[in-house]
Amino acid sequence: MHSRFEPDRQLTVRMLVTVFLLGLLYVAFVGALLVLLKSTLVVVVVAAAVLVSQYWFSDRIALYAMHGRVVTREQQPQLHGIVDRLCATADMPRPQIAVSDTDLPNAFATGRNADHAVLCVTTGLTRRLEPDELEGVLAHELSHVAHRDVAVITVASFLGVIAGLIVRFAFYSQLYGGRGRRDQNTMAVLAAVIAVSAVVYSLSFLLIRALSRYRELAADRAGALLTGHPSALASALTKLDGDIARIPSKDLRTASAFNAFYFIPALGDHSRLARLFSTHPSLEQRLDGLAKISAELGRPA
Repeated sequence: MHSRFEPDRQLTVRMLVTVFLLGLLYVAFVGALLVLLKSTLVVVVVAAAVLVSQYWFSDRIALYAMHGRVVTREQQPQLHGIVDRLCATADMPRPQIAVSDTDLPNAFATGRNADHAVLCVTTGLTRRLEPDELEGVLAHELSHVAHRDVAVITVASFLGVIAGLIVRFAFYSQLYGGRGRRDQNTMAVLAAVIAVSAVVYSLSFLLIRALSRYRELAADRAGALLTGHPSALASALTKLDGDIARIPSKDLRTASAFNAFYFIPALGDHSRLARLFSTHPSLEQRLDGLAKISAELGRPA
């Protein structure tokens, strides 16, 4: 699918490198477990089947998890109108549009490709933003679909879940399947499995977070160039960052599990160390990037 969204070669390269490195990492991981354990192959097959299901039905799973519902043009004429204009400008298929009835102001796009994509916004988002700000957020989310990074981040994130399933199954099968053979050798194997899994999880975690931060900057740029109004997107970012801080912490902690897919993180830590593990760049970085685009377009920031 070739759209008129501003292409980002650096994002494409980063996605390819991340997937390649994660692939090598998990091949080595499974290989190590096959050497250490004899019962891993079944789990690998089951986990692979789960991964395929996750990829194929990612749009439905995300909507279910976020309590989103697909809405018609009659139910949400403003949303449909904005998305229609953006898709016509970008020359891309129109995704399904969904709404999640929550006060948390946010949005996300999901789906394995442009023909099977869903763009979901919360009622808290539509209530807080002006039409031009909402357009900027929707353009940002549509650019994720055009760049295909939604599918990449979905698969990359799920590889960590597969690793966890494998380790958990291996741990219990080794611990309880030995029937009295829980000797020093068994404990050494368990220690080795835990050590290998910890290294794999840590490396995959850092790779995914680095890709996630860059894809948000790429979507900011592509969305702002499509609308031609980077200041509207900057205004939405500033407004939502301040409003999210007033949402009860309990609700934010529940929603933070989906941070990697959100327009803006539900719960963020602005310390220097936390930025290394964050799914999003800092607000300052995003605003600086949009200010540069305003300068390129010859408009005030």
